[in-house]
Amino acid sequence: MSTRTALVTGATGHVGARLVPALLDAGWRVRVLSRNPGKLAPAWRDRVEVTAGDATRTSDVLRALDGVEVAYYMLHSMDGRGDYRRRRSRRARGHAAALASGVERIVYLSGLHPEGKLSEHMASRVEVGEILLGSGVPTAVLQAGVVLGEGSASFDMLRHLSERLPVAVGPKWLRNRIQPIAVDDVIHYLVRAADLQPDVNRAIDVGMEEVLTYVEMMHRYATATGLQPPFVVTLPVLTPRLASLWVGLVTPVDSAIARPLVGSLIHDAVKSDDDAAGLLGDPPGGLTGFDDAVRK
Repeated sequence: MSTRTALVTGATGHVGARLVPALLDAGWRVRVLSRNPGKLAPAWRDRVEVTAGDATRTSDVLRALDGVEVAYYMLHSMDGRGDYRRRRSRRARGHAAALASGVERIVYLSGLHPEGKLSEHMASRVEVGEILLGSGVPTAVLQAGVVLGEGSASFDMLRHLSERLPVAVGPKWLRNRIQPIAVDDVIHYLVRAADLQPDVNRAIDVGMEEVLTYVEMMHRYATATGLQPPFVVTLPVLTPRLASLWVGLVTPVDSAIARPLVGSLIHDAVKSDDDAAGLLGDPPGGLTGFDDAVRK
């Protein structure tokens, strides 16, 4: 058994639940901090150390961090409550103070974004990354676009829009450029980030080789799954709020959750560099393409 321990907060989330078994397979001892241990995946729950506690309480975080070398911060607070930006920042600052107690590395999953003014959702994720980067602990902030994998809210939105709308009138962000990534490739990079050199304290963009608009992703999704590609007309008048209500109307994704997702799509989400390959190493066999990611 490995003598190295990784703490994963957010282990009940879409990416966190997949990260835990990948770390175990890579030889890590894994500890999770969870308010609801009963919600942890049965497939690996008995293979990890479980610390019951609240990630908003510094005392619980410190208890979970005892003996930990690497801390994965996988908390995003995308629960539809309007104060998520304040809660994210407060929790990240509490973690940053606690993590400075001896952890060797922090790994955080954020989102691809351009320079300049951002939506509240994306600005909040960037702010959390900056808080962690300034913690004094070497931090890797992996920045990904739309993550393609079952259970991802972004993927569910893409899936249901593609399946339910043979003809769609949608917001103009459907024409924005996106560099998506398969969930398995995100997990690969997250695991590898634990072994970065101590002097690496930076954001790292990750994504597949293809750059697509959201409309193109809808068409490619339909083709890959044997459906008729939808006919989409975009309008410049739909605000993020109205667009999220539109998403909530035609998909099972709650409009309160759709709103921050839509907010992150009003900008292009494209890599600014290709440093991930050199710093982390690409997955064996190369990055998964869009069609294969959808089929999987």
